[in-house]
Amino acid sequence: MALEEKRILVGLLEVGMYVSRLDRDWLGTPFPFQGFHVRSDDDIELLSKYCTWVYIDVEKGRDAGAADQPVKGRGRAQVFPPRGPAYRDLVPLEQELPQARDAHARAHSLARRIAEDVRRGRRLSAAAVQEAMEPLVESLVRNGDALFWMLARLRRDDYAYGHAVNCGALAAAFGRHLALPRETLVELATGGFLLDVGKASLPDELLAGAGELPPDAMERIRGHVAEGMRVVEEAGIRGGWVKDMVGSHHERHDGSGYPQGLSGDAIPLGGRMAAVVDSFDAMSSDRPYRRALARHGALQQIYRGSGTLYQAEVVEQFLQCMGVYPTGSLVELNTGEVAIVMAQNRARRLRPRVMLLLDPDKRPYPRFRDVDLMSQPEGGDGTAVEIVNALDNGAYGLDPAELFLE
Repeated sequence: MALEEKRILVGLLEVGMYVSRLDRDWLGTPFPFQGFHVRSDDDIELLSKYCTWVYIDVEKGRDAGAADQPVKGRGRAQVFPPRGPAYRDLVPLEQELPQARDAHARAHSLARRIAEDVRRGRRLSAAAVQEAMEPLVESLVRNGDALFWMLARLRRDDYAYGHAVNCGALAAAFGRHLALPRETLVELATGGFLLDVGKASLPDELLAGAGELPPDAMERIRGHVAEGMRVVEEAGIRGGWVKDMVGSHHERHDGSGYPQGLSGDAIPLGGRMAAVVDSFDAMSSDRPYRRALARHGALQQIYRGSGTLYQAEVVEQFLQCMGVYPTGSLVELNTGEVAIVMAQNRARRLRPRVMLLLDPDKRPYPRFRDVDLMSQPEGGDGTAVEIVNALDNGAYGLDPAELFLE
């Protein structure tokens, strides 16, 4: 009888499962080459530091649910378009920061103007949107971290405008990770930017409401999808990615979403990607009724929705795009120091470039300095310097928006 394995995201592992393969070589990990049983939550936490997904042997351990995929050989379903050449950073982060700031300022200003136009019944300018999205995409193409490093240090005083820009940037970054063509990246950025354009006509008090809303209020909020599609259609925006994203970003993999209750592959790929992007940014943003989750915590929530709310393959690729510790995350090192992640090291996800903020006694450094955990791996006692913990927003009283981080 042929061995049947199932591929599963690390965040969905449960005690009693038997890990038979990793998404990387066993060499360089603390795990036995022959495989092992998951004995505790600590095993899962340790695995998450090395892998995004693993294979489980359902004959040797506990089986998994429908969220997981039977594997025959090493083939994979074709979910995404064929990849082109991988994008490489063309300029250093510091060199790209001024262009990233300009691109953000232009997009943020446009988000304000669009909201006002929609409220007043004025038609959206497709040309203005493209003129704002192209610099955003070009910045991400030149350097994949500069824009997110800058966004991590901004105070977001208005959720709606910040959400539009962030979702545009996240969607384009997702496309960059998938090595999609530049023109597709612009469409993805546009779709992300306009996801909630239909909410501009809703009263602020309705959008700021906490808890369960009455049916009539919920129906009005859900109507923002149809309103967003109307705005996009009237503007003459013809990109298929844009319409798929705006029209189906609230659909869910298990059919529990709206407006049509689509499920699985019936949801356009743009909608499946937009659902993850939209949810991640919403979770990691402060709202009137709740505090933001740390980026690492938001990724964990996305993990848990894999195979139910979100398509597993889409989640897997988004997690690889963002990294184990996304840019802007507060982290603690094994030296006791506290740092903020500045940039990813694509080859070694656990060893990003960080900026040291607090010393081992949790006192602020008089002058912050950045350290690449790839190029400076050794601590003072000869042990490798590594991240041991992702911290919640505001840990040790730190607010990146109040620090001078350059």
